[in-house]
Amino acid sequence: MSRRRKAPLRAVTDDERTSLEQLGRATSAPVGIVTRARALLAVADGCSYTEAARRVGRRSGDAVGDLVSRFNQEGLAAVEPRHGGGPRVKYGAAERERILAEVRRTPDRERDKTATWSLTTLQRALRTAEDGLPEISTYTIWCVLHEADLSWQRDRSWCHTGVAKRRRKSGEVEVHDPDAAVKRG
Repeated sequence: MSRRRKAPLRAVTDDERTSLEQLGRATSAPVGIVTRARALLAVADGCSYTEAARRVGRRSGDAVGDLVSRFNQEGLAAVEPRHGGGPRVKYGAAERERILAEVRRTPDRERDKTATWSLTTLQRALRTAEDGLPEISTYTIWCVLHEADLSWQRDRSWCHTGVAKRRRKSGEVEVHDPDAAVKRG
């Protein structure tokens, strides 16, 4: 005699059944999603958790029971895999967009104390901003730039070659180097 099910499967709607059947037949979907969909369909067709697990190539019905419980609460989202372990993602899509927005912004000489962005000056600007990221590292900034296909050497904000602003007693002066074109080659 089998044990009483802890969380019996709720009634599956027609739309959910259609989606589960499509996922169960999918050849290009990840195998974990296909397996979960087939297990849910087997339980919906009246199989026990153990029998459903064996039908999809698993040994234990406990995982199917957990899947059914999740399906009862979340619906079709239960077949999607969750976070698989390791540290949680600290900087999501919104934080990455914030970093890229800061990169696209032209630095303010007074506030940012630079005319061109470097990883360190970006880090300082992001850490001190009101909506900033107080614990961001230069490595994280570099990774976000790399994922956005930005090369620091290629896409860096540059000053005009041969022009520099210098502070003098009389105030700020723009200095031009007449040999700048020759020095660049």
